[in-house]
Amino acid sequence: MGDLILVRHGETEWTLTGRHTSWTDLPLTRHGEEQAKSLAPFFAGQSFAQVFTSPLDRAVRTAELAGLTGLVSDPDLHEWDYGSYEGITTRAIHRTRPDWVLWEDGVPPGPDGHLGESPQEVGERADRVLSRVDAALQNHPGDVVLVAHAHFLRVLTARRLGLPADAGRLFQLSTGTVSRLSTEHGHPVIAEWNATGTSAPVR
Repeated sequence: MGDLILVRHGETEWTLTGRHTSWTDLPLTRHGEEQAKSLAPFFAGQSFAQVFTSPLDRAVRTAELAGLTGLVSDPDLHEWDYGSYEGITTRAIHRTRPDWVLWEDGVPPGPDGHLGESPQEVGERADRVLSRVDAALQNHPGDVVLVAHAHFLRVLTARRLGLPADAGRLFQLSTGTVSRLSTEHGHPVIAEWNATGTSAPVR
């Protein structure tokens, strides 16, 4: 059975400033586009069981620039809904809630139906994605690729390793990177993490 390859989208204006970005559909910066293009060697000449992307443009564009094809949009790959903390930095939140931690406290409800999510709710979405990943790995040859967002992919990694959703705090994930989740002796492992376009291809 193949592996699970995780791609975090390239840089946006808000990732530069640390603003929480979930449903705000920002484009990649020029540097973000270059990051995405630099990932193409990881995927050149390979065929995949499935390539799933978040529906947000920054993820789809990253996948396209990295040379991935046959993209399937999966709404469960959407970034953590930050509720009323959308567009706000952690530093700004700490001015009124100095002890706030996303991984423990979640977020308060926001506007326009964005109720915010707890770590456990994001974990439930990750579990649904992992079910689809396993089905694709069992039914088709090759690896499965997920192109999505930092916090969501960190939660998904925790769940893949059999950890609670809030253990995602342990896995820092940079923009424009590729990571690989594999198995060793039948147990899930991290085979490579945070590889950039200057790294050797993940094979």
